[in-house]
Amino acid sequence: MTTHQQLYIDGTWQTPSVPGLIDVLSASTEEVIGRIPEAAAEDVDRAAEAARRAFDGAWGETTAEERAQWIEKLAAALKDRMKAIAKTIAEEVGTPIVMATSIQAGLPVMVTSSYAGLIREAKLEEEIGNSLIVREPVGVVGAITPWNYPLHQIMAKVAPALAAGCTVVLKPSEVAPLNAFLLAEAAESIGLPPGVLNIVTGTGPVVGEAIAKHPLIDMVSFTGSLRAGKRVMALAAETIKRVTLELGGKSANVILDDAPLDKAVSAGVKNAMLNSGQTCSAWTRMVVPRARQEEALEIAKATLAALKVGDPLDPSSKLGPLVSAAQRERVESFIDAGKKEGARVVAGGGRPTGLDRGYFVQATLFADVQSKMTIAQEEIFGPVLSVLPYDTEAEAIAIANDSIYGLAGGVWSADPSRAMRVARKIRTGQVDINGGRYNAMAPFGGYKQSGTGRELGRYGLEEYLQVKSLAR
Repeated sequence: MTTHQQLYIDGTWQTPSVPGLIDVLSASTEEVIGRIPEAAAEDVDRAAEAARRAFDGAWGETTAEERAQWIEKLAAALKDRMKAIAKTIAEEVGTPIVMATSIQAGLPVMVTSSYAGLIREAKLEEEIGNSLIVREPVGVVGAITPWNYPLHQIMAKVAPALAAGCTVVLKPSEVAPLNAFLLAEAAESIGLPPGVLNIVTGTGPVVGEAIAKHPLIDMVSFTGSLRAGKRVMALAAETIKRVTLELGGKSANVILDDAPLDKAVSAGVKNAMLNSGQTCSAWTRMVVPRARQEEALEIAKATLAALKVGDPLDPSSKLGPLVSAAQRERVESFIDAGKKEGARVVAGGGRPTGLDRGYFVQATLFADVQSKMTIAQEEIFGPVLSVLPYDTEAEAIAIANDSIYGLAGGVWSADPSRAMRVARKIRTGQVDINGGRYNAMAPFGGYKQSGTGRELGRYGLEEYLQVKSLAR
C-alpha cells in the first residue's frame, strides 16, 4: 500500500493544512491500496498563489520553443513510468492490464508529446489590416479530472495548458488519484519550474469548488458528471472565468439497413464495453433496423460471450470490474429500471459467478428498447447496451438525436456517401463512419449538455489562448 501525505505545490512536497487522508480502494479486491491527503480550500489558495507567481514570473516569459522542450521532457518521463502507470490504473479503476498499458498509460504519453509539435506550429501572431492579433495564454488554469481515464484526462488538460504558456492547479479524482502522484514525480524528475504544475487532492465539494471559484484562477477545465459540471459553471460565473466542460454522453451507433451487420454489431458491442462501459463516448445505444434486430442480437450475444470478465491484472481479461461499490449500485439500479420498464434482457442482468470480490457486473444486453425508456436516456456508465429498433432512416436519425447529450456516435452503411449524409444529421461532436479509427489530433467534445469547448489537437490548444488586438 502506498500512502501519500503531502501535496505537490510550487515544485515541492508540502504538508496539507489539515491532517485527513482518503482511502483508495482496489476495484477488483475492494482492499485499500493507497491513501492520499484530503486537502482543504487553504491548500488550493497556496497552489493558486504558486501558479500565479509562476505565470507572472519566469514561466510567463518562456518562448514556445522552450515550452515545447519542457513538454517533450515531461512526455519522456511519463513514458519511463508507463509500466507503473498501467498497473496503478488497472488496480484503481479496474481497467484490464493490456488496455491499461496501451490506453491508460500510452495515450497520455502520445497526447503530451503531440503538444510539443502543436505549439511549435501554432500561429500565435497575425496581421489584420492595421492590427497585430496575438494569442496569449489565458493565465492560471484549474483542471478538475475524472476517474475513468484518469491520466489521459489529466494530460488532455495539462499538456495544452502548459504548451500555451499557462500554469495549472490540478485536482484529480479522489477515486483514482494515485496515478497523479506518478505525474508529480515525473514533473519533479525533469525539474519543471516551481508553480507551473500544482496537484491538490481531495473531494469535489471542497477542493473542486475552491478551484472553480478561486479569484486567482482564470479558467477552469472540468471533465465529469453533468450535475457536477453545472455546479462548476455556476461557481465559475462568480468571477466570469472561462469554462470548458466535458460531461456525459449517450451515444448512438446507427446501423443502416445496408450495413455489414457482423462488423457493425461486433464493433459496436466492443465500443460500448470499453473500460467496462465506463467511457463517456461509448456507443451505449445500438440503433438497428427492426427487421434485423434478432440477427443483430445474436451477433451481439456472441461478441459479449467472447469478452472474458476477470482480474484486471490477468492479461487474458477483457472486462474488469466497475470502479467502486457506489458505481456498481448505480449501474444495477439502471438494469432494474430497464427490466421494470419492459426492455427485454438478452444477456447478463446480474453479477458474474465466481467473482465475489470486486465491483463486477455482468455485461448486459437489452432488446426492444424504446427511446423514452430510462436506459435509453440516462448515462449508465457501465457495461449495459440498449438495442433500439427502427423502421425508416429518418426514424433512426431521430432516435440518435433524442438525447440531452451529444458527444459521439457511429454510422454504418455499405454506401460511404450515405453514411456521411446521415452522420452530418447527427448532432454530436464526433461521429465514426464505418468504424473510423480514433484520432488523437481531432477535437473531442460535445453538443448540447455534453459540454462546452474542445480537447485534443490544435482545437484543444486554442482553449487555453486569449486573443488580443494591437492597433497601429
